[in-house]
Amino acid sequence: MTNAQDQVKQWAAVADAYVHSSFHAAGPDLARLVAEASFEGHETVLDLGCGAGHTSLACAARAANVVAVDVTPQMVSAATALARERGVQNVEFRVADVQALPFEDQSFDVVTSRVSAHHYADAPRAVAEAFRVLKPGGRLLVSDSVSPEEPALDTFLNCVELLRDGSHVRNYSWSDWQCMLESAGFVSDSVELFAVHLDGSEWVTRSRTPASKVAVLKKLFGEANAATRHSFTVADEPWGFSIPILLMKGTKRR
Repeated sequence: MTNAQDQVKQWAAVADAYVHSSFHAAGPDLARLVAEASFEGHETVLDLGCGAGHTSLACAARAANVVAVDVTPQMVSAATALARERGVQNVEFRVADVQALPFEDQSFDVVTSRVSAHHYADAPRAVAEAFRVLKPGGRLLVSDSVSPEEPALDTFLNCVELLRDGSHVRNYSWSDWQCMLESAGFVSDSVELFAVHLDGSEWVTRSRTPASKVAVLKKLFGEANAATRHSFTVADEPWGFSIPILLMKGTKRR
């Protein structure tokens, strides 16, 4: 089974959990992302790695049309059902790979990617595809968990993320993202950093993390050094931590 097939299998099993996830439905970065898109009502939007569709639906309330893609058919089905339940008609959900988008050059005014880029097998390629399908002057808005610039903290965060969820690829730092965005041709900007507290039990339940790995995660957090505990605001009871979510913007020159 390929890595892509592993990811689809992983996400198929948890699609419903992401429909009901309070952070994915209404995290503090979502309203800021929509505001930063500066919608005027005429835009055509592409939402990458749409998951259960929360970002797509938030954009649909402000834009003319939204096309949303995800590699997992069950996520697309869940998002389509959520749109139907809410009576939203200007959004279309499709199965597609963000690294090989089935759209013509310069097709969209805005491209979004929220809390999904750390699952992309080839994030630079996905960023390059976003650049390709954007019109001149178009905007890419990415909100994702990011790693600190310090190597030890970067290693810790990516270690616990991978233990919790086998579909995790990498949390990148802001400097990594700057490089990706600018290499693709974007003018890059860091918009706002959010420290989002995660309840440990909910975090592992949502991804169906095996009990053996949950035990390792609790041990890693419990035995983390002072710098790590401070950086991620680690709590022991109830257990949890804060994860840094960075909203980033890339603008395609006219």
